[in-house]
Amino acid sequence: MEKISDTKRIAGKRILITGGTTGIGRALAIKLAQLGANIVIVGRHQDVIQETLEEIKHDDSETQVLGVAADVSLQDDLEKVFMTVNEELGGLDVLINNASLGFGSITEGEYRDWEYIVKTNLMGYMACSHYALTAMVPQEKGHIIHIGSMSAVSREDGSSVYVATKSALQGFSESLRKEVNPKGINVTLIEPGAVDTDMQEQSQEEKLKQIEAMEMLMADDIAESVIYVLAQHERTSIVELKIKPLKQII
Repeated sequence: MEKISDTKRIAGKRILITGGTTGIGRALAIKLAQLGANIVIVGRHQDVIQETLEEIKHDDSETQVLGVAADVSLQDDLEKVFMTVNEELGGLDVLINNASLGFGSITEGEYRDWEYIVKTNLMGYMACSHYALTAMVPQEKGHIIHIGSMSAVSREDGSSVYVATKSALQGFSESLRKEVNPKGINVTLIEPGAVDTDMQEQSQEEKLKQIEAMEMLMADDIAESVIYVLAQHERTSIVELKIKPLKQII
């Protein structure tokens, strides 16, 4: 009998991960490389990229793991990223849009602050999807995974700027999926609840207490969920996953 979910399907895949140097993106890069995927990670700081690359281990000498320093809010940087993907990997099978920044209320900051958050959390996802589709449409297959947030559901007060971007991502993901599914391309939106990442402002000690109390997830928990999605047969489309800590009330 055919295995419905099989991580062997990930081996050899050409995968781009934005925000691949911290949190969920870093956990994903480490786990996907172990499964034999060829990976390009994107982050804003070269030193952190190097630290992440040094932590990634894989058994297959043919597996490629590369890093590109880029800001996903900038067109020129994104064009550099996708040029690297094409030159080094020879194409793209999976885009994981993960680069995102937190922000509070619209009563805080000023125009350039909100603009940067929107360009990173929404425009960056849209632009990366556009460039990825130029590679995926001709090959009639591919998978775009958007890492969103359950803030788009809970819409808590004091976080209106961040909530706006994650709510917009919901609409973008749903419409994009309807556009590209007939072309053989999958789109999945994954929306985590609270996760131990740099976006959480608590001390590490407090985060560990929340994880122990099942009120916060680890980045590895979300990475495992992405692997589950990628391990499915190509006939399967997992449209959306909401993943929260058991005892976080949303």
